[in-house]
Amino acid sequence: MQLSQINTDFQVSSAALKLVRDMAKVTRDQEILIYADSESDALVVGETAKAAHNQGARVAVMWYPTPRGVGEEATQDLPSSLGAAMIKADLLIEFSGNYLLYSRPWEEAMKTNRVKYLCLTGMTRDMMVRCIGKADVPTLIEFQERLTEMASRAKNVKVTNPSGTAISFENDQRRPYFSEGVIKDRPGDYMLIGQVDWAPVEESLNGTIVFDGSIWPPEEIGVLRNPVSLKVSNGVAREIEGGAEAVFCRKWLQSFNDPNMFNVAHISFGCNPGAKLTGQILEDERIWGCVEWGLGHQGSSFKGKAGPAISHTDGICLNASVWLDDEEILKDGSFVPKEYAELVKAVKAFLRYVHEKYGRLPKYSNAMYFPALLQAHHIDLGYYTKYFPEYLTEADKRHMETWHQ
Repeated sequence: MQLSQINTDFQVSSAALKLVRDMAKVTRDQEILIYADSESDALVVGETAKAAHNQGARVAVMWYPTPRGVGEEATQDLPSSLGAAMIKADLLIEFSGNYLLYSRPWEEAMKTNRVKYLCLTGMTRDMMVRCIGKADVPTLIEFQERLTEMASRAKNVKVTNPSGTAISFENDQRRPYFSEGVIKDRPGDYMLIGQVDWAPVEESLNGTIVFDGSIWPPEEIGVLRNPVSLKVSNGVAREIEGGAEAVFCRKWLQSFNDPNMFNVAHISFGCNPGAKLTGQILEDERIWGCVEWGLGHQGSSFKGKAGPAISHTDGICLNASVWLDDEEILKDGSFVPKEYAELVKAVKAFLRYVHEKYGRLPKYSNAMYFPALLQAHHIDLGYYTKYFPEYLTEADKRHMETWHQ
């Protein structure tokens, strides 16, 4: 085994411990079912199982072939023994490449009103290290909760991005707003840290959504080569335009013969500092400063009006800007805290003044300065005497005499 692989194993092991101890809040004698399909990362599954076992939990791991599709679409390919195990567990940790969220076995498990479910679909060892192992959980949760509070107080929301997104909607403050990442002491569905999500008032959603990061499923798309534009009216994607990926996405949605697949189900803010664009939707949704939109099935936990659909897909808008009741809280992918708004405004005004008055920033020095030191021995004295005599010192001229005689 190479040293780099050993280092990765150690990092995954540490991240798995943080996952079960600080996020999943695993307890002694808790019944935990970890399930994975043939696309899952075996190292991630194994280290999580060991970490949960070492916390005193009763752990079982189930593997099965990757189903066709996600959600309800996946139900047709699942072994009945998996569903039987799911309803008996206290906590489900999902690493499946194709998630079972909203599938029939998942719905039956959640109906027990006892099961907790943690969706970590498609988690890779690299993603686990970056998005869990290196996450400052208390600080990130504090930030998410502040962001959640701001979103829940807003009545009107507007979202844009450089690729052409321009959509607005209303919020219903009576609906739940979720800060993802830490499992609470109650049953329900939970997600990876680094996301704030909710369901807008569906009929108020009007405008254009342009996905320029990724779309998944279907598996044939993933990271986008060209933007995909959705014309949304009253909460429904009426037109899907763009290149070949837009055509494929539209045909995929149509293939279910379910009009609810075109419903906008939810919105999410991404805020995990470790996330990057990979085509793994679990991670892409959490890219810092992105806005994610879900289409199709709307989970009952959102308490919205869109309701069920045969399947579900998610798309990513990068470098988003967001206004909550006319207050900009996200600008081109960077969050702008309200308490710093005046400071940001003052700094921008000062920098603008300096640049306009002196034509440069900073005023008295170069914007970039790279000091370098180069020391050379045994230089060609004839060459430098002829072309660069001003750079020769007496020490240079006497070097051979001083040090080599």
